[in-house]
Amino acid sequence: MRSAQVERETAETQIAASLDLDGTGNFAGTTGIGFFDHMLNLFACHSGIDVTLHVHGDLDVDTHHTLEDLAIVMGDALTKALGDKRGIHRYGLFYCPMDEALTRVVIDLSGRPYLVFDVSLGVERIGDFETEMLREFLYAFAVHGKMNLHVTNLYGANAHHIVESVFKGLGHALQEAVRMEGDGTAILSTKGVL
Repeated sequence: MRSAQVERETAETQIAASLDLDGTGNFAGTTGIGFFDHMLNLFACHSGIDVTLHVHGDLDVDTHHTLEDLAIVMGDALTKALGDKRGIHRYGLFYCPMDEALTRVVIDLSGRPYLVFDVSLGVERIGDFETEMLREFLYAFAVHGKMNLHVTNLYGANAHHIVESVFKGLGHALQEAVRMEGDGTAILSTKGVL
């Protein structure tokens, strides 16, 4: 079974997250940040990955520690659930429209973390979500998920729509990348490892 649970406790946050890559897209738990819970619910639904969270963070300070540490935990859980990555498709690509916004998300589960982030949001907050945290979350998720992640918003005007297209696109691209191929024994690399 391709699932994992990871916990992280610091002086600022206490976070546990479990991912089931072969789930049905269920989301349970809360970050304490309403808009971000909505985004994670979309991510789970569109990836088919079950996501369960237990999060306590210092939201009285701001959202930074909570969301960065959550991304670390989710990325570590993804890496753990994938194991040696034998049999996975490896790559994922999705163009996600959301009304006037269009975002492209491309993933390579190469084991070499990198983030290319080309998204501009014209507001500082969407509800209780600090929009500068979108990049921070994706960066920590890419590094700890050991993926090459390219996120490009091609156009859009409404920040909510843009961020929503990012998370839906991330879900679909990751669903494609973790999909099992053939008999599940091959590693898609001339190096023999990912």
